[in-house]
Amino acid sequence: MTTGSSTSPRPVARRADAKERGGLLVEGVTLTLGDGDATVTALDDVHLDVAPGEFVAIVGPSGSGKSSLLAVAGALTTPDSGRVLLDGVDISAASPREKARHRRERIGFVFQSGNLIPALTSLDQLRFALDVAGKRPGDGHDPRKLLERVGMGHRAGHRPHQLSGGERQRVGIARALVTRPAVLLVDEPTAALDRARSDDIVTLLAHETHESAVATVMVTHDHDVLGHCDRVLSMVDGRLTE
Repeated sequence: MTTGSSTSPRPVARRADAKERGGLLVEGVTLTLGDGDATVTALDDVHLDVAPGEFVAIVGPSGSGKSSLLAVAGALTTPDSGRVLLDGVDISAASPREKARHRRERIGFVFQSGNLIPALTSLDQLRFALDVAGKRPGDGHDPRKLLERVGMGHRAGHRPHQLSGGERQRVGIARALVTRPAVLLVDEPTAALDRARSDDIVTLLAHETHESAVATVMVTHDHDVLGHCDRVLSMVDGRLTE
């Protein structure tokens, strides 16, 4: 983040057909946080487009605005200016009720620790996500088949405390994908994993991004996994560059 204004570097190039082909499009987004002398610019004229089936990583130091960008892209925070389009629909201008609907139905979130519900089995985590989105298995992925696809079919009846960190992340990825979202937002998925499991998880994310044709944005400090991504962008002081 930055507390003053300065000349921004070249914005990330946008593809002319981004709106027509769907996916995620962030246009000229600015976000300030705090009040008075404590005001900071979290996002400074950010442009980003991610096509369906594209896996984009964003790297940068802590406090650079990466989490703020995920929050804006996920309709959790409304930017001060600019807009966020999801399959051509401006979700940044939507009502709170509509934003909540987009989050349930069209945006998948993957968190650092999996963020699973302790009382639910792996299979029920996915079924619950479908219920919350108001969808049936026929409207999304079949939960059991999706668990099998991410290598967790044999753990369908296990609860989170019975799973390893890597297994919890695999279930979390399946849960995020079960509603067939247009966008997948991933926050430091390897932070609590060792090298081998980190590589497995990001390999899986890349595969599922391409298989499900979802526009995926991953924030990470783990430079060792960037080879699995289609593009890598850098964020410094709220500005995003190639």
